[in-house]
Amino acid sequence: MLIGSGVLWMVPNYAASQIKAVDAGTSQSTSQGSMNILLVGVDKRDDLSRRQQNQLHLGREVGERSDTMMVIHLSRDHRKVTVVSIPRDTWTTIPGKGEHKINSAYQFGGPKLAVRTVEQLTGLPINHYVEVNVLGFIDVVEALGGVTVCTPVAIDDPKTKLNLQPGTYNLDGVRALAYARTRATARSDLDRIDRQQQVISALLNKALSGGTLANPAKLGAFVSSTLKTLTVDNALAQDLLGLAGQLRDVSTDDVSFATVPLADVNYKAPTGESAVLWDKAGARTLFQRIGADQPLVAPSPKASAPASPSAGASAAPSASPSPASTALTIPPQRISLRVLNGTLIKGLGARTKAALVADGFMVPAAPGDTVQRDFATTVIRYPPGREDSARTVAAAIPGAKLREQPDVTGIEVVVGQSAHDVSKVTVATATPGAAAGAPTPLPTARTATQNICRAQ
Repeated sequence: MLIGSGVLWMVPNYAASQIKAVDAGTSQSTSQGSMNILLVGVDKRDDLSRRQQNQLHLGREVGERSDTMMVIHLSRDHRKVTVVSIPRDTWTTIPGKGEHKINSAYQFGGPKLAVRTVEQLTGLPINHYVEVNVLGFIDVVEALGGVTVCTPVAIDDPKTKLNLQPGTYNLDGVRALAYARTRATARSDLDRIDRQQQVISALLNKALSGGTLANPAKLGAFVSSTLKTLTVDNALAQDLLGLAGQLRDVSTDDVSFATVPLADVNYKAPTGESAVLWDKAGARTLFQRIGADQPLVAPSPKASAPASPSAGASAAPSASPSPASTALTIPPQRISLRVLNGTLIKGLGARTKAALVADGFMVPAAPGDTVQRDFATTVIRYPPGREDSARTVAAAIPGAKLREQPDVTGIEVVVGQSAHDVSKVTVATATPGAAAGAPTPLPTARTATQNICRAQ
């Protein structure tokens, strides 16, 4: 966030005095050209008081653990940033240690072993290393005045005392940390990755905003709190200010997020641990494109202009490209949506919700009703940036119309008098049994702008 907002160049002496450096064994690189940075979030609780541990609802463990791993790729011209999350439960070979979850690499051998493990696994040279103390993250959030997040599903985590219903919230530092770290939802660590990407996007947006950059007190607090959380490799410590200057024009539209594609999310390791296995073909394609400085996904066909939010049957929506004509990449299990009955047929919303849930979609809220109850055909409304997910929903409801609408915050299924039957969908994901020679779809990347939640 500091590099992306470019504020370091304004406070060079102070920044240089605050940055901690470590020998991470990273590959040599200059400040020019494309580069890969390994970001590791470290959980260290040794210096917390008993009161702080109770406030944060943390255990008494000592030592340091790696909780989060991301590979950050800066494009050759330093105008684009790609962030790829590596699931902490990835089962892999750690050099010299055998097979373990990837988050054990840091525990076994610190930054050097973490870097070697990620280089071996991804095939990318890691040019720089950034370590973040995740507990210091609380002060960063507080310095920016909290963070706005939106959860499509309820969260009830007795460990952290975090209890949220589906909706949008502005969280303080303690609750933001709990939100970014909880695994108390259906997809566990995969949901947590989505939340972490959402939180980083929101913080980046605040760091780049005029409200921060034009406010000396707020800017000073942000810089001070962030620097205290960072440890970087020796080379980056010498060149961090120059790199920040080069990236100070990067916007949230220029930062994209993706997650390594997986073949098995319920792998039982030989040790008895629950882990995940990468989709080897998909991961290879992903990191080869990153290594070649190519975008992860081709631009999606542009949806037609959105219609009026209140339009029913009297205002027929323009259709986006047919789901059948475009490979589906987002499975139902990753899509949360809302169901609205757009007719006077009693119970139609509830029946549609039940069928969608049986198909694997997440529908956390009870069905509602539209103001106008004259929808002749089912309409799937979605905000900008969610077309891939909306196409999967449309594939499950043959005949439904797609409509992009900037004023909706998530995907909505407005059930009409026709085209409301739900069928099973097939998503083109690479699996070990896939046909030889079949193209491997790339993971869907979302920009930071698309990840940002708007306060309601």
